[in-house]
Amino acid sequence: MKTLGLCIAAGLGLSACASGISGGTTVNTNPNNIVTQYPVETVMLNIYTKQRSEKLVAIVGNQSASADIQITPKGSIQFNNKAVQGAEVNTINKVNNRITDQSVAINYFTLNPLVFHGFTDSTGKYSLSNQTTIIPKMATVGDSNKLMTETVYADSSMHKKIGSYEQDWSLARDTNNTAWLCIENSKNLLLSSDPIGTSSECYKINAKGDILANKVTLNQPSIDGTKTVVFTSQ
Repeated sequence: MKTLGLCIAAGLGLSACASGISGGTTVNTNPNNIVTQYPVETVMLNIYTKQRSEKLVAIVGNQSASADIQITPKGSIQFNNKAVQGAEVNTINKVNNRITDQSVAINYFTLNPLVFHGFTDSTGKYSLSNQTTIIPKMATVGDSNKLMTETVYADSSMHKKIGSYEQDWSLARDTNNTAWLCIENSKNLLLSSDPIGTSSECYKINAKGDILANKVTLNQPSIDGTKTVVFTSQ
């Protein structure tokens, strides 16, 4: 699945992302009212498939970078000879408040259970997802698991493979009634030119699956060590 889409200064770029919408799932708590379980599937639905807008901001060197992101459900659609649902991700990138790039991607998925099948984008990329585990409806703080392997091709002919990466998820405690759901990427798929490095998307959530905040961290090797850029929701 495609998450972020930024083209920014210093050679760093993102690809298509998200904040949240209410979930409404009831969770288990212990006698001290500490929430121990969170509705992971609801959160992922809120992140990747629901109508919403989002703005991510960061400081890169001495410049301000931002991405204005709009996600729009597309309803029933065909992808890879399957009947699926689609969600369009439109990203407008800015540096110092000047537009530098705009990209459009569509994530393809089916529901009940939530399974991601791949994405296409406005550059022609065609990606197939092999979701290796079922996304749990509920998960306990401390849980983690593999999510999928994504294989990206230059176009829908799938003759030229660009690369592949792994995605994992994990759930960590934040406060007694909030947690961080993180999606870890084995390659920096958010970089438009060089995938070396890793990236993570973390979403602060409550017991209903509402997204309260989010941050995206890019780690890229450099001569001076690892270069890290953090984008946060505004």
